[in-house]
Amino acid sequence: MMVIIFRLMFLLAILIVVYSIVKYFFHPLRKLEKAHRHQQFFFLDDQNDVRKNFSLTYKGVMFEGEKYMGTTKSSFDIITIYIWTKESNALQGLKKEDFQYIEEDIRTRYPEATVEWKSPIKEFLRDQRKE
Repeated sequence: MMVIIFRLMFLLAILIVVYSIVKYFFHPLRKLEKAHRHQQFFFLDDQNDVRKNFSLTYKGVMFEGEKYMGTTKSSFDIITIYIWTKESNALQGLKKEDFQYIEEDIRTRYPEATVEWKSPIKEFLRDQRKE
């Protein structure tokens, strides 16, 4: 009887380890970190939770965005998105077109939203429009 219980406990332990490994490899934050390391584009967002910020990485720069809900002509929707980065020195080498690409991708997900950048990106884009 003790041998059967021991074998069941051992099998349960193996199943828990396998489940944990599978869950680790398919976790979205891990995918975001991998894309960040390889300087690829990745957008991580829970579109069902308005209060939860989204994260995205592009060319090795990690951005965070905050969504605000409001009313449109026909429904409640995300109407404003603020985007910033904590690593402003990582912005070196990015061009106006890079920020436009990010804005276009966000607009495909939130078509009613206006995208607003925080400093120093806001000043960079404002100076680029003047030229």
